[in-house]
Amino acid sequence: MTRTALRWCGEEAARAWLAGLPEAVAEYAARWELTVERPIIPGGALSLTFLVRRADDTPATLKLGFVDRYTAHEPTALALWDGAGAVRLLEADPARGALLLERLQPDVSLRSLAEDRAMLEAAEVIRRLWVAPPADCPIEPVAERAGHWGESIPQRYADLAGPCPRALVDEAVALCADLAASQPEVVVLHTDCHHGNVLAGTRAKWLAIDPRPMLGERAFDLGPLVRDRMATVVAEPRPQALVRRRVTWLANALDLDPERVRGWALVQALALGLWCLSVDDPAGEDLLSVAEWLS
Repeated sequence: MTRTALRWCGEEAARAWLAGLPEAVAEYAARWELTVERPIIPGGALSLTFLVRRADDTPATLKLGFVDRYTAHEPTALALWDGAGAVRLLEADPARGALLLERLQPDVSLRSLAEDRAMLEAAEVIRRLWVAPPADCPIEPVAERAGHWGESIPQRYADLAGPCPRALVDEAVALCADLAASQPEVVVLHTDCHHGNVLAGTRAKWLAIDPRPMLGERAFDLGPLVRDRMATVVAEPRPQALVRRRVTWLANALDLDPERVRGWALVQALALGLWCLSVDDPAGEDLLSVAEWLS
């Protein structure tokens, strides 16, 4: 987690957040009357999580996360879902990234299942999350993010001296504009619903965790599943066929336009891949490969 925070969040902000974590654990344990049992290892990429018990001995999970534009509205989305398809939010201090959540089974995710079965379960979970947002919902719209990508993708491509075909960048920029302008609906999206972010529960078989919520069309939400288990994908003898098969299967399973699923998955893989390369994250090369296979 320390290495990821320093790489992704900027050294000054990351070090300040990391240094404050021990005090934050004690503070929220006292505020919410928690008994801390043990940390969850490994935790999230940018969060520290603990198994805890509440004053009435109910098991729960304390999550202390780094707050940025992507995570700031995690408690907003969890409150809107109210446990339907996602982990239930019990307490929150959004400004500090402190969340008290129902306890799931942290060691049992959809990664424990074969891919075909995991995709079936993930599709059923994500379908439940697509609810209409309230009129005053503060979560970032997909169109706003797409506008940002339309500018940042070509800029990062130039800064990195062209790490992929220019035609791929041009396609992604055009898709950002076209798809954002023609969205058929607006629902609450998870945007990071991959197999590792769906855990086994007790009141429900599988529940999503760690949303990076946005508001937009359903097709946007499937990019993480298209590129899921990336190490397995790149090791396949025909990886392009595999990711395109996922696009078709997910679109059919969830009654969506496969071309919109493909387009958003391409944009996301390219934007994330270029960003990873810009911060020396080794995942960048594989993400650019996924974007090319979707082109």
